[in-house]
Amino acid sequence: MTPKQDRYGINMRQFCADHQRRVDAALSSGACTPRLLELHLEKLRWLQHERLIHLIVLLLTALAELFCVDLTLFHPETWPGSALVMLALAVLLGFYFAHYFFLENTTQHWYRLAEALMDALEGEACSMHNCVVNRR
Repeated sequence: MTPKQDRYGINMRQFCADHQRRVDAALSSGACTPRLLELHLEKLRWLQHERLIHLIVLLLTALAELFCVDLTLFHPETWPGSALVMLALAVLLGFYFAHYFFLENTTQHWYRLAEALMDALEGEACSMHNCVVNRR
């Protein structure tokens, strides 16, 4: 990827899907490595950070929306400007909720992927030493 391709941000859905395919391929082929687990945990930290930032932005946008609702309902002299801003923030809030929902669910799914990678590596280590892995 060239620097110009991600100059204005990356496509998070594509970023997550690419990583998901890589981990799924390794899990299905049995090619799990400690480096892949390390990479997955690093990307999981990035995703958690992204999720936190979007939660803060979502909450601030929701507060701005509530302020505009207050202006629209209890201060009619601000109408129609406050109503237009309220409507615009409501649409923006809908998109923020959808994106945050994606980030939250992806983060939780990646916790399960991390567990699967750890289990695969644990099984590999035990099979090298001829021991039995106790499963939960």
